[in-house]
Amino acid sequence: MFKRIALVLAVAVMIFSARARLWSQDAAPTKDAASTKQEEAPTTSVAPASVEISPATIDAHVGEKIKFSAVAKDAAGNPIDEKPSTWFAAPFDLAGADESGEVTFHAPGVVTVGAVIAGKSGYATVNVGNPKIATLEIEPLAYPIVAGSSEKLSVTARIADGKPRTDAAIKWTSEKPGTATVDAAGLVTGVSPGSVTIKATSDAVSSKVTLQVVRDAVRKLAVKPASAEARTGDVVHFSASTLDASGANLKDPGIRWSLSSSGSGAAVYPDGAFVAEKAGTYVVIASSGQHSAAASVVVHPRNVEREMEVVSHIPMPDLQMSEEWIIGHHAYLSTVADKLFVYDIADPANPKLLDSLKVDARLINDISTTPDEKIGVFTREGASNRKNGIVFLDTSDPAHLKVLSEYTATVTGGVHSAYIDGHYVYITDDATGSLRVIDFQDAKHPREVARWQTENPTVVSINTEHGSMTSGRYLHDLQVKDGLAYLAYWRDGLIILDVGNGMSGGSPENPKLVSQYHFNHYELYGDGWLAGTHSVFRYKNYLFVGDEVFPAIFEIENKDRIPVRAICHVMDVSDIKHPREVAQYEVPEGGSHNFWAANDMLYEGYYSGGARILDISGELRGDLYRQGREIARFWTGDAKGFRPNLPFTWGGQPCSVTCDSDLLNSLIYFNDIHSGLWITKLGKPKFEGSASSPAVRTSERTVH
Repeated sequence: MFKRIALVLAVAVMIFSARARLWSQDAAPTKDAASTKQEEAPTTSVAPASVEISPATIDAHVGEKIKFSAVAKDAAGNPIDEKPSTWFAAPFDLAGADESGEVTFHAPGVVTVGAVIAGKSGYATVNVGNPKIATLEIEPLAYPIVAGSSEKLSVTARIADGKPRTDAAIKWTSEKPGTATVDAAGLVTGVSPGSVTIKATSDAVSSKVTLQVVRDAVRKLAVKPASAEARTGDVVHFSASTLDASGANLKDPGIRWSLSSSGSGAAVYPDGAFVAEKAGTYVVIASSGQHSAAASVVVHPRNVEREMEVVSHIPMPDLQMSEEWIIGHHAYLSTVADKLFVYDIADPANPKLLDSLKVDARLINDISTTPDEKIGVFTREGASNRKNGIVFLDTSDPAHLKVLSEYTATVTGGVHSAYIDGHYVYITDDATGSLRVIDFQDAKHPREVARWQTENPTVVSINTEHGSMTSGRYLHDLQVKDGLAYLAYWRDGLIILDVGNGMSGGSPENPKLVSQYHFNHYELYGDGWLAGTHSVFRYKNYLFVGDEVFPAIFEIENKDRIPVRAICHVMDVSDIKHPREVAQYEVPEGGSHNFWAANDMLYEGYYSGGARILDISGELRGDLYRQGREIARFWTGDAKGFRPNLPFTWGGQPCSVTCDSDLLNSLIYFNDIHSGLWITKLGKPKFEGSASSPAVRTSERTVH
């Protein structure tokens, strides 16, 4: 990915893999700036003044292949007899170009197709349209509709690969308007008791759901609690009880929840759960048929903010830092270069360099050890000999790192991320976008024991000047916990595999699919962005799933600020086979990257948003940023950093792996690409009494 053309493609090497400029299967040998300039120098006596790509502008569809041609011209407009040395397409996750100029389109959006001839670049623009709707999924109601009341149906439109399309135009119809009607928004109104089928249609695809309309048997309705106190971000659960004319409780009466007109800054969900973003007084209303009842909630500011203190700083003035691994008294640090370092942090105020290691790589992304710190593993990309893969270290004496072995046989194209679980390490293969499982029980002779990958119709193998590669599939990151592997599969979303849990008969050597959750990154971020599912971390019944979003094209060597975006999605995985998104965390000025959850806090590197610590205690719903759940934030910019005074925080980690003292356990480590490692700790609360949470007070009130 470092090998330069006229511009740098995709997400830049410091963030992603060394897939070369076209994330090719066998990354080309690294060249220094001088040799690169020599390679890109015109080979003819006449330097091209322009390169024209044909067609220059065209519309395309997902899955389509289009052949482009390129012509170099001199200052007078005369053609030069020179062929393209490189074809490319950006963003790389939307399209892939082979060495002949044939481009395959994988996802909707604006794609830039380019060619380089004798050091001069030319570009074409392709507008890739949204695929047609393949399926419609109507969420069934859990209860009947009461005659005279209304319920809104929810429908999810999906394209062929499973991604949702929220922009799809849905037409609703009722097959029995005398029983229930439905409007253009999917709001069903019960007219008379009976069964009715409601139909949703989009792009000639339809789906039906059968609903029951019942008479209004409710005579009394009460809401509990009738009043409550909470903080912003706290989820308060309301319930409604209903009685019929005889005083008997009604089963599944069908309750619709809403807020009074004064309810801005808060939300109430179909199950009666309430959460507020702003302090204030809110009125929650439960309705069934012609009856309703109300409850009040007094919401106080969350006030969880605390100061953050810097204990020490390990700068890297001549390098860009990538990953960190904090274990016991040691900090292992990798770089966007060919070096890794290990520091003694037993005295966190005075870190001491113990050892360093130089390897053949342009990016050492991931570094970690076994829990006993006897064996380390780091990933390698951009090696000059094209043998990337992973390297096993003897870390039993961190002051004297020793290479035990390398594994490159099936992953020469590069490995971005790795996760150790037992005597297996789960790794991402840059070349094919697949998961590989490596058994290192014999660390001197590791062997691949499993491979798993997503399949979709737009994935293709294309030829480049460096050989064949897979285009349209990319696995970025993963975590393994309790026999389940959580995979951040870029445009394929979240994948959960059974690798020993037993629920699907899987094992480390035979992974089995448990579930998949699709995001539509094009809808989330729009044109001009390289975007996908980037990172995962399981904590309690939640899975934190982070996107990564960069400009499709930018200059990696430019010292200016690189714009970034990205959301951290919060998934409830209580039902592991049906993950559902319940909350989001998005910092407006930054972009989510790596994170770690522990102690009811999420420690996150938010790129240009700096270091962040988020309160994730209790139940999570809604917009966590707006709810005031941020505990602390820290600006990791440094005047002597790679980009001066601009933070680019990669991730955060508490010392939660075999830290044997209260001092170490209180520390938080943030690694910044531009400025190195920051060792911090939380200071005093900014608000007096902020550690306490108001008790929920309950009283009853009934409305007839």
